[in-house]
Amino acid sequence: MAKPKILIVDDERPTRDVMARALSDKYECLTAADAEQAMKAVEENGDLALVISDVRMPGEDGVSLIRRAKAANPSLACMLLTAYGTVDLAVEAMKDGADDFLTKPITDLDQLELRVAKAIKTAGLEREVASLKEQLAGELESFTGKSPAMVHVYQMIRKVAPTNANVLIEGPSGSGKELAAKAIHNLSRRSKGPFIALECSAFEGELLRSELFGYVAGTFTGALKEGKAGCFEAANGGTLFLDEIGEIDMATQIALLRTLETRKVRRLGDAVERPVDFRLVAATNRDLAKMVAEGKFREDLYYRLNVIDLKTPALKDHKEDIALLVARFLKEFAGENGGRVVSMDARAMKALEDYSWPGNVRQLRNVVEKMVILSGGERLTIDDVPVEVVNGEKAAQDPGETRGETAPAKDFAAEPAHAEHDAAAQTLAETEKDRILEALKAANGNKSKAAEMLGISRRTIHRKLNEWQKLT
Repeated sequence: MAKPKILIVDDERPTRDVMARALSDKYECLTAADAEQAMKAVEENGDLALVISDVRMPGEDGVSLIRRAKAANPSLACMLLTAYGTVDLAVEAMKDGADDFLTKPITDLDQLELRVAKAIKTAGLEREVASLKEQLAGELESFTGKSPAMVHVYQMIRKVAPTNANVLIEGPSGSGKELAAKAIHNLSRRSKGPFIALECSAFEGELLRSELFGYVAGTFTGALKEGKAGCFEAANGGTLFLDEIGEIDMATQIALLRTLETRKVRRLGDAVERPVDFRLVAATNRDLAKMVAEGKFREDLYYRLNVIDLKTPALKDHKEDIALLVARFLKEFAGENGGRVVSMDARAMKALEDYSWPGNVRQLRNVVEKMVILSGGERLTIDDVPVEVVNGEKAAQDPGETRGETAPAKDFAAEPAHAEHDAAAQTLAETEKDRILEALKAANGNKSKAAEMLGISRRTIHRKLNEWQKLT
């Protein structure tokens, strides 16, 4: 497999050589002494993954180079090298697409390798998500997240949607199984047909079968005089989505298996079989394979359902998407509740990210809605976070650390909202730096706006930038 290709741009040859040697084991390293050479390399190497450029060089500077390189290749990841006195300039470059910056001289080569890997991975995930959403014609707009777990879900939807195969969606409650089912339907050749959803756990026995298969007049007490078509007939030409399929009884399993095998449905109390044209998508939060082994679910039906297996992840398995989900929900609920602009400070965000979310995205959405409605101000704080969320995991980890017994409030710098790396791979200081730079980039370099997004003061951002300067 070919190594990712990176371009190192610096007018000082020793700097280029040191970085190239440090990164050559994992990357194909190209070098350039100035912006002119660099742009030639960018134009000649369409598969370039990353450009690392010094800010100050003779002739065209690194900020201008980054702007031109991004224009030539928008998916290109870019990092700047900056010496003492130029940190503010590097921050300004975030407006023009720089993804990160490193301070010179480069002394920690392990940290260099980690930051390069992060920049390339992040750019790759962003390209993948953007590409998938474009290919899927807006059908993924109801999804939020760019973590590897969610990218895999998008990829699976893209692959299975054009087929007519049955799909079994497995995942915990609140993880988006019905959203995935709707996306599969809307991207399929059946998209102009009906999408019929049935919550199997809401019915039992004969009542569930009457909902699925329909019935003729007089079949049971309370039956309509004219009879009724069931969900299979209602889904003719489209998709039938059976949620919580693991809750159906054995008699219904047998009837469902026959319908899947014959593609015909017999209403309760009727002798006539009616042909139906449908695609079945089923979902469950239970372990059907284990139920089969225990004799609680028919093995033949399981294999009929499980032609394609799609798993929606628990929120605890893609916590890096929580900040994106919160931003989406804040925008949604602020608009529904008087148009107030609502933000969330760092401590509140960290509390949400520390919680295990047994109810997954659905629970997170409900909690954010509750916070917006009950909040008395425009910014949500730790006091707006429900007690059960604040203390949910802390109680087990540190019984003394509850909302009423917290340590004195810290700067955001001491409590980053979230970390994208494992603690072993990145120090707290680097995580803090990442978060501040991400906010500055999102705010187009505006320190006041970035401070508001992070729930800290502008002075804190200014102080941290100065500290980074002094470390060089």
